Amino acid sequence: MKEHLKEIFDYQDMVNSLVRRDLRGKYKGSVMGFLWTFINPLCQMIVYTVVFSVIIRSELEQFYVYMITGMVPWLFFDMALRQGACCVRYQGELVKKIYFPREVLPLACVTSNFMNMLFCFLIVFMVLIISGVGVRLEVLVWLPLVMGIEYLLTLGFALLVSAGTVYLKDLEHIVSVILMAWIYLTPIMYPVSMIPETILWIFRINPMTAVIEAYHAVLYWKKSPDGLPLFYAFLFGVVLLAVSEAVFVKLSDHFAEEL
Repeated sequence: MKEHLKEIFDYQDMVNSLVRRDLRGKYKGSVMGFLWTFINPLCQMIVYTVVFSVIIRSELEQFYVYMITGMVPWLFFDMALRQGACCVRYQGELVKKIYFPREVLPLACVTSNFMNMLFCFLIVFMVLIISGVGVRLEVLVWLPLVMGIEYLLTLGFALLVSAGTVYLKDLEHIVSVILMAWIYLTPIMYPVSMIPETILWIFRINPMTAVIEAYHAVLYWKKSPDGLPLFYAFLFGVVLLAVSEAVFVKLSDHFAEEL
């Protein structure tokens, strides 16, 4: 296993190349170009803000700030899994012709979407400053840790679904359906205090609840996140990544035959 991880690390240039290609090619030929990185999430957040501020009124002060601090990280998770589900299958010709650690493909996919999230955080900080909510620098030091835990979770899930989709092509659509439900089982557009006690445990076992709550704590409430749920999310991510890597390695032996 140690040698395999070292081999993946040795292919970091390939990961970097795939990330650059994805970032450059995503909006190639588009009039707005890279601006769509900001426009897409911004439009989604405007829709959700209208729904939850006008139609379904939220009691949260400056609700749009609360939502944007959770929605931008969620969009990274969502897009990384949707694209990650088919990243190996869509690179079938490359997999069949060239040898490289197959983990490079989901790793590049997740990293590319993570870079997009970092760019979108420019909008988050602009909103925080313009709205008057502002930031607390002493609390902001938690942000890299929260981002790192989310990256760990996302990579673990991406490895699992990217390998599974090679054998079960319907998994790509199943992942999309799950993500549509998952967003409502994560407190992005409402606080945890609104969740009935009888079903709160469902939200607590969801590792993304701890991650999104941590983003809200740091950026909206301007306080340190609760360490215990965050540690749970980290532990979940470590175990998930280990299991996903083992499954991926096992299934990758026959990728070329299945593609």
